[in-house]
Amino acid sequence: MGIVAAGGGSGAATFSVSQASSDLGETFRGIIRSQDVRSTDRDRVKVIECFKPGDIVRAQVLSLGDGTNYYLTTARNDLGVVFARAANGAGGLMYATDWQMMTSPATGVTEKRKCAKPF
Repeated sequence: MGIVAAGGGSGAATFSVSQASSDLGETFRGIIRSQDVRSTDRDRVKVIECFKPGDIVRAQVLSLGDGTNYYLTTARNDLGVVFARAANGAGGLMYATDWQMMTSPATGVTEKRKCAKPF
C-alpha cells in the first residue's frame, strides 16, 4: 500500500505514489499511469477523479519503470484506493461504498475514486 503524493506525476496522465511499503518493509516510490488504472475504458480514465493526494492506495508492481520509480497498476477489482480523506479536509477517513464512490461516515460527504474491493 502507498500514499498518493501531492503534485505527483506529470500532469493528468500519471500520479506519483510515495511512501509505499512492501511485505518486506521496504519503502519505494511508484507511478500509476492512466492506462494502468482500470482494465476497461483505459482511454477515458481521468486520473484526478481516481486518486487524490493523501489517499491510501493498494497497487501491484507492474514493472521496474525508470531508475527511481516503479510502475504500478490498480487494474484489478481488489486494487485501488483503500482509505481517503475528503478533498476539503473535513471529517475523518472515507470508506468505499461501491467501486467508484467513497463516503465519510461522520459528514456524509461522497467523492469519486477508483476504490479497491474490500477483502
